[in-house]
Amino acid sequence: MRFEHAFESELWLYQSDKAAWHFLSLPKDVSADIRMLSKGMTNGFGSLRVAARIGEVRWTTSIFPSAESKSYMLPVKADVRKKAGIAAGDSVSVIVEFGI
Repeated sequence: MRFEHAFESELWLYQSDKAAWHFLSLPKDVSADIRMLSKGMTNGFGSLRVAARIGEVRWTTSIFPSAESKSYMLPVKADVRKKAGIAAGDSVSVIVEFGI
């Protein structure tokens, strides 16, 4: 079965001493739906393999649960940000599919 969720979220930057990562936080209601629908499909740390799309830019990745926000986080790599023309602080419309 294939499931698809569309949402809008602000692209944010997480920086550590060793690296910087860009993420989109999935809304809590979307995250709750995904948790319910993906039972038995998650990998290590509760991650879930997904296909994501911003405009015409499509890629595969994994979403990761955040205990702090009680939602999933979608990493957005540099190549995707460049092709989509987005940067930290931008409001982004995204579609996430799982069960792929």
